[in-house]
Amino acid sequence: MTSCLIVDDELSAINVLKDYVEKTPFLELAATAFDPLDALKIIQNKKIDLLFLDIQMPHFSGIELMKIVKGKTQVILTTAYSEFAVDGFEQEAIDYLLKPISFERFLKAAQRAVSVSAFSAPEWQPTASDDDYIFVKTETKGKMLKISIKDILYIEGLGNYVTIHTAKDSIVVYVSFKELEEKLPPRFMRVQKSYIVSMDYVRAVDGNQIFIEGMKAHVPLGESYRASFFRFLQEKTMGGRK
Repeated sequence: MTSCLIVDDELSAINVLKDYVEKTPFLELAATAFDPLDALKIIQNKKIDLLFLDIQMPHFSGIELMKIVKGKTQVILTTAYSEFAVDGFEQEAIDYLLKPISFERFLKAAQRAVSVSAFSAPEWQPTASDDDYIFVKTETKGKMLKISIKDILYIEGLGNYVTIHTAKDSIVVYVSFKELEEKLPPRFMRVQKSYIVSMDYVRAVDGNQIFIEGMKAHVPLGESYRASFFRFLQEKTMGGRK
């Protein structure tokens, strides 16, 4: 079980995260704190595996707290301000969640933290997001199609429909973009309001363009999704200019 500490100076924000932690089978809430100084005391006296940390708080910021506790616990930043993303990732934050935070986005960040930290999570019953295939309703009434998740390159939202792009073809299905996103495993990332990509098939990134293996067209990278996208890439990046 992964022991969690929530630090935020707003009670409403703490309550949202408390609810999310309680819904997540491999997380356990150890404590909450309104102030970084109180959080520091808790970390010094308790085993905290994962810290959900707001950035702008009294006395000193979440980034400053990260510097103090670096190496003692993993950190997922929770904030309403995207401009702090670079500072957070420089301090090796696992992820960066922009408020308001959905449970689906929270869960993906938590799963990434468990994976990166090799925390042991108890076995739990597989959900649709853990399976290796999905069934989708097509444009033809009464017809459903089985799609292997490993074959999906990227997904494009089209109102009440989505187009699932594979190496072989593009399939238009009748499902909401959000519903499909919730059923996909963590290696699928939302990179723009209407696009989800499989990180297994990202071939290159150039500015705000993501190039997919086997596809001539590129996928746009939205500004509000850049932080989490580049955090994932950072774990896989080697070399480059100093």
